[in-house]
Amino acid sequence: MALELLALRGLGLGDLLTAVPALRALRQEFPVHRITVAAPAPLEPLMPLTGAVDELIDVRGPGPVPFERPDVAVNLHGKGPQSIEALRRTEPGRLLSHTVGPPWRDGVHEVRRWCDMLEWYGVKADPSDLTLGVSDRTGPVVVHPGAASPARRWPPERFARVAAALERGVGEVVVTGDAAEAPIAARVAELAGLPAGRVLAGRTDLAGLIDVVGRARLVVCGDTGVGHLATAFCVPSVVLFGPVPPALWGPPPGWRHVALWAGRTGDPHGGRVDPGLLQIDVSEVLDAVMEVTS
Repeated sequence: MALELLALRGLGLGDLLTAVPALRALRQEFPVHRITVAAPAPLEPLMPLTGAVDELIDVRGPGPVPFERPDVAVNLHGKGPQSIEALRRTEPGRLLSHTVGPPWRDGVHEVRRWCDMLEWYGVKADPSDLTLGVSDRTGPVVVHPGAASPARRWPPERFARVAAALERGVGEVVVTGDAAEAPIAARVAELAGLPAGRVLAGRTDLAGLIDVVGRARLVVCGDTGVGHLATAFCVPSVVLFGPVPPALWGPPPGWRHVALWAGRTGDPHGGRVDPGLLQIDVSEVLDAVMEVTS
C-alpha cells in the first residue's frame, strides 16, 4: 500500500504559487509518498507543472478535508485552529504545522514562511525554487486590472493609460481577468482604444491564462495571482502593491520584476481602493516598464 502525504492549501492562485518551493521540498523529502494537495479544483492545471503533486482534492478554505489516515499531513494553509483541526480529523500518522511545531511569525514573506516551517522539521527547502517554465516572450503584453478586493484595484482609468502606452511602444496588449472582472477589463480596453477581442477576461480558464502568461513578453498587474504567474514563467513584470507591502508577497529581487509600493499599509480586504495604491501614478508604472524591458 502506497504511503500518503496530504498538504492543505485551500486558497487561491497566488497562494498556491507561493507554496511551490515547499511542495517541491516535500517531494524531495518524501520521494516514495503519493502527494495529494487539498486546494480549490480550478487550480488543477497547475499541479503537473510543479513536478511535486500527484493529485488534487477540492477543498476551499481551511477544511474539512475529505481524506483518511495520511501517513503525513502538512498544513500549508495557516496557523489554525480550523486548518489544524481539519488535518487532525484525517487522523494522520504525523502532522507538520505551525503552532503544533514552530510558532507563527508575522512580517515574513509568504514563500519563506512555508520553507522556514519545513526547515524547522528538518525538511530542506529552497525559497527561490519558484519557476514553472520560461516564457519565449513571443506572446502579447498582459495587463491584468482586477484583484480579489477593491482595496487592491488600481483605477481602470490608469490601467487604460498604461495599456494605451504599451500598445504604442511595446506591442500588442491583451486584458485578462476572470468572469467577475470582465466589466473592469472591458472598460480598460475601451478607454485604451483596444479592440474588444483583446479582452480575454471571462474567456479563459486557468489553463488558458497559464498559456497566455506563459508566452507573454510583459505583465502589468496589481497584487494578485497573475503577478505570481509572471514570476513562475520568468516574464518581466511590473506589480503594483498596496495596501500589502511587497516584502510579504512580492516577486523575488532581480530578473526583471519591479514591485511598486508607496510605503503605506492598510486593510487588504477593504471596500475601496487603498490610498497608498492611489499614490502610484501612471508615469511610475511606465518608467518601471522601461526598466524591465530595456
